[in-house]
Amino acid sequence: MFIRRTRTRSHNEDYVTFRLVRSERTGTKVQQRTLLNLGRHFEIAPPDWPRLCQRIEDILAGQLPLSPDTPAALEEHAQRIAAQLLARAPRGAPAAHRAPDVQAVDVNSLALLRPRTVGVEQVALWALDQLGLRELLKTLGLGPSLRAAAVGAIVARLAQPGSERAARRWLRERSALDELLGVSFDTLGPMRLYRASDALMAHREAIEKHLFQQALDLFTLAPTITLYDLSNTYFEGEAAHQPQARRGHSKDKRTDCPLLTLGLALDASGFVRRSQVFAGNVREHHTLAGMLNALDTPPGALVVMDRGIATGERLAWLRKQGYRYLVVSRERTRQFDPEGAVRLDTASGHGVQLQRVLDEDAQEVRLYCYSEARAAKEQGIAERFAQRFETALTQLSEGLAKPRTRKRIDQVHQRIGRLKENSHGIAQHYDITVDTDPTGQRATAVRFTRHARPGSMMTHPGVYCLRSSETDWDEDTLWRTCFMLTDVEAVFRALKSELGLRPIYHHKPLRAEGHLFITVIAYQLVQVIRTRLRRTGEHASWTTLRRILEGQQRITATFRRTDGRTLHVRKATLAEPPQQAIYDALGIDSSPGGIQKTLV
Repeated sequence: MFIRRTRTRSHNEDYVTFRLVRSERTGTKVQQRTLLNLGRHFEIAPPDWPRLCQRIEDILAGQLPLSPDTPAALEEHAQRIAAQLLARAPRGAPAAHRAPDVQAVDVNSLALLRPRTVGVEQVALWALDQLGLRELLKTLGLGPSLRAAAVGAIVARLAQPGSERAARRWLRERSALDELLGVSFDTLGPMRLYRASDALMAHREAIEKHLFQQALDLFTLAPTITLYDLSNTYFEGEAAHQPQARRGHSKDKRTDCPLLTLGLALDASGFVRRSQVFAGNVREHHTLAGMLNALDTPPGALVVMDRGIATGERLAWLRKQGYRYLVVSRERTRQFDPEGAVRLDTASGHGVQLQRVLDEDAQEVRLYCYSEARAAKEQGIAERFAQRFETALTQLSEGLAKPRTRKRIDQVHQRIGRLKENSHGIAQHYDITVDTDPTGQRATAVRFTRHARPGSMMTHPGVYCLRSSETDWDEDTLWRTCFMLTDVEAVFRALKSELGLRPIYHHKPLRAEGHLFITVIAYQLVQVIRTRLRRTGEHASWTTLRRILEGQQRITATFRRTDGRTLHVRKATLAEPPQQAIYDALGIDSSPGGIQKTLV
C-alpha cells in the first residue's frame, strides 16, 4: 500500500490529486489498484506517507491502540482512511433474507470504532425521495458531487442546524449520511457547501414549484387558501456588504443587529408555496402584491393575513384585483356585545364567543371574538405592567420628600415622561398630577388615579376582530379559517428554533438568501415527515423526533479471529422502540446502511 501523486487535466485546468494504491498479483502479473481517492488537499507530508500506509495496514489488521510514537494528526488520518476503506465493503442482504454467518472470534479483542449518527439521516433521505428532490437536482444539471453536497447541506439543517461551516464539520465528523449516499464527505472542501447553496438558489423557482406540487400529490391535497406572513432574522456582525441588511423592528428583539426579512406564502396544508427575501426594514403591507403576482394567484382565491399586512389600502387592492380575503383587523378600539354572540368550544377546552356583524355598505363582515384564554393572558399582562408603573410613580413621589433628590418641576415631568414611554402603553389609563410648593418651581408629591380607557385591553381583554369579504360565511367557518394563521406562526417558530434560520453569518447577498432557502427546503421535509406521522397518531414536534432518532448510530465492530485474521463488521445499532415506531409509521428500514463485512 502506498500513496501516489497524480496530475489530472480537466476543463483546461491542471491539478494534482492523491490516491491510495495497492499492488496486487494476478497470476504472473502485478497490477496497481486505486483503493481510495484522497482528494486535492491531502495534508500529510510525503516523508510521512510510508508511516501512514503502515498504520492503515495495522488498523485493518486489528492493531488498534495508538502507538506512543505516532503523531496525533497522522493517527487521525489513518483512522479516517481505514474507516473509509471498510465502508466501501459490499453491503449484505436485508435482515429478513440474511443467511447465518458463524465465525470463531476472540471476544476480548472486540473494539468499537467510528460511531456516526444515522437515524435522522435515514428519515431525511426518505422525505427527500418522497418529494423527488434528488432526481430533480439531477434533472436540473447538478453533477454528482454538487448533488451530494446539496443533500448534505439540507439534511444537516434538519439534523444539526447552524452555519455551513458547522454543517461541514457535522458531515465529516458526526454523520453517516455519506455512507447512505454512497459518497465520502471526509474530503469535503470548505467551499463545496457554498457552491451547493449557489446552485440551489440558481434553480429556486423550479425547486419551490416542484416541492409544493409533489407535496400536494403525495398527500392527495388540493391547493385552497393562501396564508401569507413575514418574519425576520438577524446578521452576526455589521453585514456591510449586504444591501438588504437593514435595522428595523426585530421580532426576535435583536434591535442591535441588522435584519433580513423572509416572506412565506403557504397553503392551508402547511406546505410552502413560495418564499421571498426582503430588506430588513420592509413594511409588511408593501410586499403582498409582489408575492401574489409571483404566485400567479388566480382571481377569486382566498388570502388569509395577519394584522401587520392588512391595511385599508391593501384590502382595497385585494377587492379591486378580485381576491377574497380574511384578515385580522388593525382597528385599535375594541368592542364586543356578549348578548349577540354565539359560543364555540375549541379543542383546547377554552371557549370562544363570536359576534358576527355584517357591513352591507362595505360588502364586508366583521367577526368580533372573545377568547377566555386570551382574556386571562391579557389581564395578567396588563396588571403586571400597571403594577410596575404604579410602583415607579410611588417611588418617584416618595423620593420628593427626601433630601438631595431632584425636585425641580421640569425634571420631575421629564422622569414621568420616561416612565410613560417605557410603560408599554399602560400609562394611557392613568391621570397623573404633580403637587408643587408655593413658588410653583419645586415638586412636592406625585398623585395618580387609574381610569381604564374605553375600548382598550383594560376594558375588553381577550377581544379581537376579523374582517372578511365572505359575507355568507357563518361565525364558525370564519373563525376556524382565520385560526390557520397560528399554523403560519408555528412555521416561523420551527424555522427559527428547530431549523437554524437565525442568525446569518454570510457576507455575500446570494449566500445569505441561500441560507434562508435551505432552511425553507428543510422545513418542507419536516412537514412531509410530520404530516405522515400525524396520520398514524404521532403529533410530536421535530425537536422531539430529532432527539429520538439521533440516538441510533452506525458503528464498526472489530474482532480478531482464531485464525489470526481480523473481521470488521459495520452496522447500525438496533432501533429502540420509539425509533422503531417512527420507522414503521414511515415504512422504512430500521437498519440504515445495511451490514458491511471486511476480512483482513
